[in-house]
Amino acid sequence: MKNQSKIELLVSLNENNVPESIQWNAPEAGQIHSKAEAFFLSIWDPKEKNTLRIDLWTPQMTVEEMKQFFHQTMLTMADSFEKATGETTICEDLRDYCYHFADKMNILPRE
Repeated sequence: MKNQSKIELLVSLNENNVPESIQWNAPEAGQIHSKAEAFFLSIWDPKEKNTLRIDLWTPQMTVEEMKQFFHQTMLTMADSFEKATGETTICEDLRDYCYHFADKMNILPRE
């Protein structure tokens, strides 16, 4: 049998099916029942050549936190894309856009 790793997400919903709480569990990575306020999950469907997505966040997630979450997610996407493809130039462009995004959202660290 091949090695396997299990990642679990537990989303508690209110009566309107809005997430009230999000927890995730990845015992092999040392994360057990960690609380989260949002997650983006993207899965590639090779048959359909399409991305399947789940984007959830709780009402406790502030707009400022969402701005930071998007910014950090885009930066990590640039890192992952560069690691997967070796496309350094376009990833530098994406990181430049991330800086522009952070500037426009007023989330850059203050000096």
